[in-house]
Amino acid sequence: MSNPLIPGHMTEVVITEPGGPDVLQPRRAPVPTPHGDEVLVRVKAAGVNRPDVMQRRGEYPMPPVVNQTPGLEIAGEIVAVGSSVTRFAVGDTVCGLTEGGGYAEYCLLSASQTLPVPHGMTASEAAAIPETFFTVWANVFHIGRAAAGDTLLVHGGTSGIGSTALMLATEFGIRTIATDDGPEKCKAILELGAEFAIDFREQDFAEAVLDLTDGRGIDLILDIVGGAYLERNIASLATDGRLLSIGFLGGEVAPQVNLLTIALKRATLTGSTMRSRTAHEKAVIATDLQAKVWPALAAGRCRPIIHDVFPLARAADAHRMMESGRHIGKIVLKVPE
Repeated sequence: MSNPLIPGHMTEVVITEPGGPDVLQPRRAPVPTPHGDEVLVRVKAAGVNRPDVMQRRGEYPMPPVVNQTPGLEIAGEIVAVGSSVTRFAVGDTVCGLTEGGGYAEYCLLSASQTLPVPHGMTASEAAAIPETFFTVWANVFHIGRAAAGDTLLVHGGTSGIGSTALMLATEFGIRTIATDDGPEKCKAILELGAEFAIDFREQDFAEAVLDLTDGRGIDLILDIVGGAYLERNIASLATDGRLLSIGFLGGEVAPQVNLLTIALKRATLTGSTMRSRTAHEKAVIATDLQAKVWPALAAGRCRPIIHDVFPLARAADAHRMMESGRHIGKIVLKVPE
């Protein structure tokens, strides 16, 4: 690294072997060098996401060609740029999607997956944006074609994904119902903009949705649960409804699927992960977000919900918090100056 202000080595937190939170351990590693359209960011904060936990357990390995250090989203300051970067310069404060490596003092980003930190936002808030906002925008708005006046059911309304979906739906005139467990989380769901909150431990959500929609059903469902919910999700859909599957907390295999119900409802079932998307697809999402969502973030109408911030050295504790299911909103790691 030719810049004397950039050290030769950094601290990163790695997965020493598949297992519990304590397999997350710090180590020294060379600071990477940006090439082509890459920017090197001095990380100030990194978001913690469910895929990080699954990667740590050995359930969702990173592709072998990318950085194996966990961390899918960061915020910080650009300290070096690759030869083809024109949109950003050294000194810019940015956030973005990584190809792994976010749990570190320095991290590479593709410039096409990098966005300026919205005005007035802290590094911890900015680091909580990319993974959930990219995911919700891609699924609800690109794939799901959500429009003002549509209805959306969000499972896990207080999760990072869920809270983001509720905020964006409210911003764009989409009516929402959300599920979660317990009165505290249901109260938080309503504060996030949902019209109705369903405690799935007390009510069958499919029956509740049909009651709340006078039997019509829901236009879109954003589902992080998977197999255990599939039959009831389909039952909850309106005619021409769209089921957007992005998680598998309740299993990857559904016990029973009635294809006739899908056909009669003209339902659309889709599945996607951000990891499987091409660089071009992620760039399209980033461009759309900056044009349509960044103004709402800068104006304060949308703001990521932060449950807790841990120092990078306590990444294991951050994972324990996520696995406990007690959090409302996002969990973030703060990197020391």
